[in-house]
Amino acid sequence: MRAVLFEQFQKPLILTTVPDPAPPVHGVVLRVEATGLCRSDWHGWMGHDSSIASLPHVPGHELAGVIEAVGKDVCNWKTGDRVTLPFVCGCGTCPQCASGNQQVCDHQFQPGFTHWGSFAEYVAIHYAEANLVRLPDDLEAVTAASLGCRFATSFRAMAVQGKVSAGQWVAIHGCGGVGLSAIMIAAALGALVVAIDISEEKLELARSVGASATVNGAVESDVVAAVKEITGGGADVSLDALGSPVTCFNSIANLRKRGRHVQVGLMLAEHSHPAIPMDQVIANELELAGSHGMQAHEYGRMLSMIQAGRLHPEKLISKTITLEESMQELVDMDRFKGRGVTVIDRF
Repeated sequence: MRAVLFEQFQKPLILTTVPDPAPPVHGVVLRVEATGLCRSDWHGWMGHDSSIASLPHVPGHELAGVIEAVGKDVCNWKTGDRVTLPFVCGCGTCPQCASGNQQVCDHQFQPGFTHWGSFAEYVAIHYAEANLVRLPDDLEAVTAASLGCRFATSFRAMAVQGKVSAGQWVAIHGCGGVGLSAIMIAAALGALVVAIDISEEKLELARSVGASATVNGAVESDVVAAVKEITGGGADVSLDALGSPVTCFNSIANLRKRGRHVQVGLMLAEHSHPAIPMDQVIANELELAGSHGMQAHEYGRMLSMIQAGRLHPEKLISKTITLEESMQELVDMDRFKGRGVTVIDRF
């Protein structure tokens, strides 16, 4: 099969031919119909993610595809089924999975990180019974692929970890794929959203998907004060969708009393231990929560909202590209040149 891989961290990716994968006994092989490009893939290529244990490596973790082969211990899936899956897959047997929290599985499988991913014609998926999600017939592959990391993670971050409800103010720091997804989802849940970014183009897109107000951090000298003024005292829920010391700090500091901060943007390498305003956390009884993907068994509500027309993830897709084009696109992700979500759909 054709696949994009890197043989060294931070070195150019290559497009090459590698052996087709075989299905694990408890898994399947998917023919990849579409796969997204995510900043997490960039972090993996940079060497920031310790779960990539060996090289060469094939990135890619946001995917939709068709089952081509089934392992001998898989009972509930067959060839020809169209599926997607979370980017964090649970083993199905550890204490975390037994409690329904596969997103923090003790032995998790992550395509594109713990194993080769979906920047390829085919990808092997482990623990199929616990993690595959059947796709509605009318959901296109490109849209389905865009759900796998950023949109599903944002859905859980807003609906579960953030407990967003109608009438609340929600601040979203960073208007990339995660942030735009969170804006759309929070607005669909009835919240008023303040979007924060340093790009006016991205803020324009944020308004188009549901933001009630915007703050340009490149122009506004005090982002926290601006959010508090717009919201009349601070956000009820705030999300750091980017993952930087500045956005993390601001997201906590712009909360009203007893507000909730949710961290989705990855804080890796030298950013893994950022400063936070702990004095405000204590005095104002703030809540801090992480959000790391969404379990397969929780996809139903999100898919129902999409089918009902309450969510439109397809609006976040800015362009589709070829597998070959993905090599440069991945390297350039840290420049934040594009807007929205980019998806590979030609292999």
